[in-house]
Amino acid sequence: MKIQVIKIDGSKIAEIELPSFFREKIREDLILRGFLSLQIQHKQPYGSYILAGKEVSASGKQSHRRRKYKTLYGHGISRVPRKVLSRRGNRFFWVGAFAPGTVGGREAHPPIPIQKIKKINKKEKRKALVSALAATSSVGYVKRRYGKYAQEIKEIKLPLIIDKIEGKGKETKKLLLSLLEKNVGALAKRLLTTEKKVRAGKGKMRGRKYKKKVGLLLVISNEEKKKKINFDNFGIETIEAKKLSINHLAPGAVPGRFTIYTSRAIEELKNRINKEDKEEKKK
Repeated sequence: MKIQVIKIDGSKIAEIELPSFFREKIREDLILRGFLSLQIQHKQPYGSYILAGKEVSASGKQSHRRRKYKTLYGHGISRVPRKVLSRRGNRFFWVGAFAPGTVGGREAHPPIPIQKIKKINKKEKRKALVSALAATSSVGYVKRRYGKYAQEIKEIKLPLIIDKIEGKGKETKKLLLSLLEKNVGALAKRLLTTEKKVRAGKGKMRGRKYKKKVGLLLVISNEEKKKKINFDNFGIETIEAKKLSINHLAPGAVPGRFTIYTSRAIEELKNRINKEDKEEKKK
């Protein structure tokens, strides 16, 4: 299957053979597995601080032995671990500490902060990435992901492949916007949005005050990355072909993100997938 390579201004240059991995069967179950395996690896394990309530100079369990220094004999109090606030001769003034029933003490049965690992086989991981790539070339999946914004989308051949990116300023963004308006209509403004909204709920207090929609993904080659091409301020995420993952292609494990590739990035992706296939066959 052949696909057109266009300039950023919309003029057609040539046709290239679309790599076979763009036509592979889309496995949503594997995309979800691959996404979750990446998320859990970077997620902070749930649990309290391991020494919470224990960093105190309280002795262990107290005893009521006779004629022993610093015991509770004759005081009529329980054997709860205590720390000494003050003393007057052999008379100690304690306060309960360390034990779960005391003020500032440890929790009785806290969740254990153990990192859970979601494993995925290498073949499944490769298939998940290929499925996410194939979804970017499917008009149906793109329409399903963007809903009402994609109603005016024309029957175009996806993915969009451009010759190269020159510059990284407002002029380039205008050219990209005009290119998208020709092909996807109203979806163009949604893809190049930089708006962010205040999150509802307690997440505002926990370092994630704002929510931002995922915009356009631009896949570039290593050489183009060296030119420091970056459009993050314009609502466009740029990523190298060698670093491309499910997190970029299917955010939230939802396939069909609108993606533009450069012709060099397509070559690098082809080499990357072929190399992974050869390594699997050797094994």
